[in-house]
Parts: sequence; C-alpha cells; structure tokens
Amino acid sequence: MGPLTLITFIPLLGAAVIGLMPAKNHNLLRWTALVTTLIVLIITLSMLADFSRSDFGINDEASFQFVEHHNWIPAFNIEYFMGVDGLSFPMVLLTALLCFLCIPGSWTIKSGVKGYMALFLLLETGMMGTFVSLDFFLFYVFWEIMLLPMYFLIGIWGGPRRVYAAIKFFIYTLVGSLLMLLVMLALYFNVKDPVTGGNTFNMIHMMDPANHTGILNLFNVRMFLWFGLFIGFAIKVPVFPFHTWLPDAHVEAPTAVSVILAGVLLKMGTYGMLRIMYPMLSDITMHLAWFLALMGVINIIYGAFCAMAQKDLKKLVAYSSISHMGYVMLGMSAMTAAGINGAVFQMFNHGTVTAMLFLLVGVIYERAHHREIARFGNLGNIMPKYLGISAVAFFAALGLPGMSAFISEVMVFLGSFPTWPVYTMIAIGGIIITAAYVLWTLQRMFFGDVKDPALKGLSLEELKKKFPDINGRELFTLIPLAIIVIFLGIWPHPVLDLMDASLRHLIDVVQTAPTTMAGLF
Repeated sequence: MGPLTLITFIPLLGAAVIGLMPAKNHNLLRWTALVTTLIVLIITLSMLADFSRSDFGINDEASFQFVEHHNWIPAFNIEYFMGVDGLSFPMVLLTALLCFLCIPGSWTIKSGVKGYMALFLLLETGMMGTFVSLDFFLFYVFWEIMLLPMYFLIGIWGGPRRVYAAIKFFIYTLVGSLLMLLVMLALYFNVKDPVTGGNTFNMIHMMDPANHTGILNLFNVRMFLWFGLFIGFAIKVPVFPFHTWLPDAHVEAPTAVSVILAGVLLKMGTYGMLRIMYPMLSDITMHLAWFLALMGVINIIYGAFCAMAQKDLKKLVAYSSISHMGYVMLGMSAMTAAGINGAVFQMFNHGTVTAMLFLLVGVIYERAHHREIARFGNLGNIMPKYLGISAVAFFAALGLPGMSAFISEVMVFLGSFPTWPVYTMIAIGGIIITAAYVLWTLQRMFFGDVKDPALKGLSLEELKKKFPDINGRELFTLIPLAIIVIFLGIWPHPVLDLMDASLRHLIDVVQTAPTTMAGLF
C-alpha cells in the first residue's frame, strides 16, 4: 500500500473508528481526529523528504512520483491511478497541514462532536483524493465526496442562516459537478487507450491529442467542452459572477470549516483548470488565455472593493479571498514560467494566510459573540498577543515585503506584464485597495476607544477579563502558519523548487499543442 493511498484513506478509517466510539466522550473523539490528521501530516512530510525536484513532466506517467496504478473496473477501463507532481504535491502538503491545525481549532464545537469529527475526516479524504487522482473517474468520485461533508458541516454546525448557506453551496457546486461530468463523458468516449484501443478515463492519455478521436477533433466542440470545465471549476474558485455562494458559506460555517473552505477547496478550482483544462484542451486554453486574464482582473478589483464595504469581519475575509484568487487566475493565464509559478505559489500562500485570518476571526468571535468591525476598538491594549498575530496575518494579506504573499504576487506581475501589460497595471491597483481595507480594519479593531456601547465605561482590567487574550490552544493553530508565512517570505525556494520543473513543462505542453480549426462556426 503506497503513501498516497495511506494519506487518502487513513482519514476515512479514522472517521469509521470515531463512528464506533461513544458520542458522549468528546475528548476521546477530538484526540482521535487529531491523531488521525497528525499521522497523515507525518506521512506527507516523509514524502516531502523523498520527493525528487529534478523530475519533470505533466503528460507522462514517468513524470509523476509515488505512482499507484491498478485496474479498478476493467469493464469500463476505469483505473485506480494515483500520483503527484510539482503541481499537486504543494496542495497535498497544504491540505495535510490545515486539516491537522483545524482539529484543535474545532475544540469549541460542543454539540454533535462525533458527527462533526467524522465528517471532517471524510472531507479530508475527498480533498486528498482529488489532488492525487490521475484517472478522471476517480478524480470525479473524490470531487463529489467533498460535497456532502461540507454541506452537513455548514448546515448542522453553522450560524443562524446555515441551512440557506448550505443549500446554496450545494446547488452551486452540484451544477458545476454536472457540467464536469458531461465533459468527462465526452472525453471518455472520444479518447482511446493507445495500448488496448478502448475508451479510457486515464488523464495522461487524455492529455495526448494523438489519442483524441471523433468530436474532439472539432474546434467548436472543444470550445464547448472547455467552457463546461471552466464553469465547473470557476464556481469552486470562485470566479465572478459565480462567487455569490462563498460569502454566505463563510459567514455561516464554523471557523475550522471556513479555514478548509478558503484554504483548500477554493484551490481545487484553479488546480482543476491546470490539471485538466490546460493539458487536455490546450489549444482552446491558449485561444482564451485573454479571457482567463480578464476574469482574474475582475476578481481582484471587484473582490477588493467588496471587502472594503463589509461590516462583518468574516465576510471581509471571504471577499478578500475572491480578490486574492484573482492573482492566481492572472498568473496562470500569462503562460510564462514566472506567471504560472507565481500562480501556484499564490495558491499555497493564500491557503496559509487566509487560514490565519479565519482562525483569528474565530478567536475574537468566541469572546465577543459578534463580528461587527464597528463595535470593536482598543483590542491592541486589551489583547496584545492577539494584536501581534493579527498584524502578521493582515500584513501578509496585503502583500507586505518579507511575507510569503509578496513573493507570489510579484512573480504573478513579473510573469503577466509581458503578456498582459494593461491587465497587469489594473491588477496592481488591487494592492492599493487591499492595503486600504486591511489598514482601515486594523485601525478600527485594535486602536482608538472601545466602540461597543455595552462596553463603554468599563476599565481596562474589566475589559481584559471580558476579552481574555489568545490562549495556548489557539496559538498552537496560528504560530505554525505565521512561521510558514514569514519563512517563505524570506526563503521561498522550498516550495518553488517543488513545482518549477512540472509547471515549466505544463507551459510547453500548452504552447506547443497542435491546433485544428475544423468545425469552427
């Protein structure tokens, strides 16, 4: 049994074990979930030590590492095919890390702990499986597995409007999944296995235009398939105008679920574009690269302005995620080494930074029982440790030099400017808007007088009793992320070296793909 199978199914085994435990023993349930995610993290880190930075490729089985390839459903040529490369492995690392940190972040869940922990581990199985699958059918199975636990985690343990938010998330994601299913079937029936001659879900065979038959040789059909995939993945990113489910889901979701939603699930949209759309429909991708760049710029500016307008701290962070994922879209559209490396690095960095931000929102919500920015004030004196960690997270979000997001955003601009100079100049304006709402939020929350009428007149000592500073458990979830954000801001090579060779080869595959205009309307 290979390491990819272990990191994918150990959480499922942990969920089954939790299902057999007594529901009233909350501490046993929590520690079982924590140990399960810790085992996954340890295995993932051991894979990191063995990961070869010199291997490259994107459309050859030899290009992938830790490969597990077995027949699964031979009648339909469906395979149990797993592997990782420089595109997927950083996302696997991010998933393992955030899932481990989110279990202590879920310690405040008091009701239905057994169901919560089991569903959270099932969600980890879905996320891991999606990132390591190289058979489209297997990829789709894991993609769908993620939908149900996230729906229940929001719908049962969320805020007052949790049912509305959960149903909205479910419907949006399901529509995207159905479009992906239609494209998957079209590819399956028009891609031949070069060895057996039968239809195949093998992603590597789908990446080779020589294996394409039938309607896949028609340009307009490939265009429709490309947009089907784009909408399916754009809903997950989310790309404007498919973004409206995200603020509602974030606001109503428990803190740890918001961390996973922003830190991992959003990345699956851009990961799917790079893993599937780029190499399988590469000529259409080149033809519509301008469209990806435009949507990225819209996300950057629109998301930043929406974030500035928010009164709810959690909703502000949610809209900032929409804005920051726009940089990923812009970088990956440039088809340059700096642009696409910056895009994937931004995916990783955004996962760590936004995880910090949502965890910090959860910390203050536990004390104040609200998230209204206008009702805070003077938290710098009341909770000085909280101010210190918050400063790291907020400054990382605005791309301060010395923080990881600065490196990835600069790489995106360096890579995209030669290709899209106008779009890049507009996108750089998003940094100014981001700085404005980040600094304004810090000023309103941490400085000045206490603004909540119910708290006015209380002494500093009374306020400190009412708002105790960040505790050890909360620091345990935040300090590792802060260290990563600062370390990668100073020395980004550990992550960049993982992905550089694979992403350069992906660019070559897209740019050199044969183009046929047959069937163009």
